[in-house]
Amino acid sequence: MSTLETKKNAATPMAEPHHGVDPETVSLSGYVIDEKYDPTHVTTQGPEGKTDPRIGEPGAYPYTRGIHPAMYRQRLWTMRQFAGFGSADDTNKRFKYLLENAKHGKAQTGLSTAFDLPTLMGRDSDDPLSAGEVGRCGVAIDTIDDMHRLYADIPVDEVTVSQTINGPAAVIWAMYLAMARQRGMDWTKLGGTLQNDILKEFHSQNEFIYPPEASVKLVIDTIEFAAEHTPRWNSVSISGYHIREAGSTATQELAFTLRDGMEYVQWAMERGLDVDTFAPRLSFFFNSHNEFFEEICKLRAARRIWSRVMKERYGAKNDRSLLMRTHVQTAGCSLTEQQPLNNVVRVAYQAMAGVLGGCQSLHTDSMDETLGLPTETAVRVALRTQQILAHETGVHRTVDPLGGSWYVEALTDQMEKDANAIIKEIDDMGGVVEGIHKGYFRRSIAEASYRFGQEMEAGDRIIVGVNAYTDGNEAHDVEILQIGHEVETEQCKRLAQFKKDRDDAKVAAAMDAIREAAREGANVMPSLVDAAESKCTMGEMVQAMADVYGRYTGGPEW
Repeated sequence: MSTLETKKNAATPMAEPHHGVDPETVSLSGYVIDEKYDPTHVTTQGPEGKTDPRIGEPGAYPYTRGIHPAMYRQRLWTMRQFAGFGSADDTNKRFKYLLENAKHGKAQTGLSTAFDLPTLMGRDSDDPLSAGEVGRCGVAIDTIDDMHRLYADIPVDEVTVSQTINGPAAVIWAMYLAMARQRGMDWTKLGGTLQNDILKEFHSQNEFIYPPEASVKLVIDTIEFAAEHTPRWNSVSISGYHIREAGSTATQELAFTLRDGMEYVQWAMERGLDVDTFAPRLSFFFNSHNEFFEEICKLRAARRIWSRVMKERYGAKNDRSLLMRTHVQTAGCSLTEQQPLNNVVRVAYQAMAGVLGGCQSLHTDSMDETLGLPTETAVRVALRTQQILAHETGVHRTVDPLGGSWYVEALTDQMEKDANAIIKEIDDMGGVVEGIHKGYFRRSIAEASYRFGQEMEAGDRIIVGVNAYTDGNEAHDVEILQIGHEVETEQCKRLAQFKKDRDDAKVAAAMDAIREAAREGANVMPSLVDAAESKCTMGEMVQAMADVYGRYTGGPEW
């Protein structure tokens, strides 16, 4: 049994200072770390000299050591770089640049699409509320024509595509599928991931549109549609990344993410779906922060918890339903505006933690992201960081190289125990949707964020270049990418022409079909795909559903 201690209790590390404890011995999540670890802390050996069954073997239940027997010896993680800015044409050029620079031997390549704020909120570029934000923090996508330009000359039936979109995820995915169909592509060959995790939006990022119940219903629609039509597509990427960016601890990120995933599984099974028809295509998305060993152990604990939950709680029979496949992104919130070159070092260590933890794909942040959109030079350095990790460090040569470490196994056990305690707390309040209405998630994250802020201000938590070692903060020569206003002007002009050239009667009929599907509680995906091909805009399709579901502004306890 692990002797790791939390500052308050097993489930939630304490928000106030822990008197009498050297702050240098306390992890980011509030665990008091012993000076050394040995066999008295944790059991790693089972009967007859075999590995303890809770650790197991790589590629075998409970998957603590990884979901594949050979892991990176057989196939490296997918090097997935996040890109999106300006117009569809601008982002298409960046995609092609990334694909060309990612080529190397066994390395797999994938594209992650970042959308601008209006798109994330389900609003077209000509919406008055979109003014000043079009193309600024991601790419502006309003129509199926934009989708065609975004992926022009890119073989999306050969390259995996990730789309970081949540509130209007069903609409964006429908536009993507319609685009692929117009290009004559077989949907069964399309591989990629739709983030589509609306629950974490209510916890942390606030990019929701509809009430929680209607929002989850739309996620289940995409899960059901993917199970029937796109067997290689991950219809939801259950994301702890933004929960962590909002200020949670690693343990909270672990627990909230897995419990969100369980909520989707429950709703899908209540819809009548067999768990083994959709669970193999669920995927996850975790943050990799600065506390090196916590991040490794978080991923190991996550695989173990998920496999047990799927087997014991939901009765999954297919081994693939038990696998927690995860993308990892380095921690944007850890990057500093001061001394931005230091961010290269932070990202490298965070990336290594993700790999040692056994991720399936990885995105490395660019050093300049606290200053603005990443420049091409910064993106190249971020990609080279992954390639150096893959081809020069040797971390891929053996599976789970830290497995069996007394410290690693003890911390994995403790994080599993504490995450399970939080999961039970959420179960007892009636599940995730009930927790959202009660404000539970926001309060918990706010308390953890406040504790970290206190530690920084007190100097107990040193951030190089921010509250220590600040010489050299006076100036930096990092180039900043600027997005001109002409992007918005051109996008709105293109959108106006698109509307002028279409058949208004066909658009109206397609919008009515969306409303009817929403009113009847039917799966909206077929009507959305048809609407995209009928030249409805993204904002129009979002509004058609809002006419039925309403728009959510937050509960009374917010």
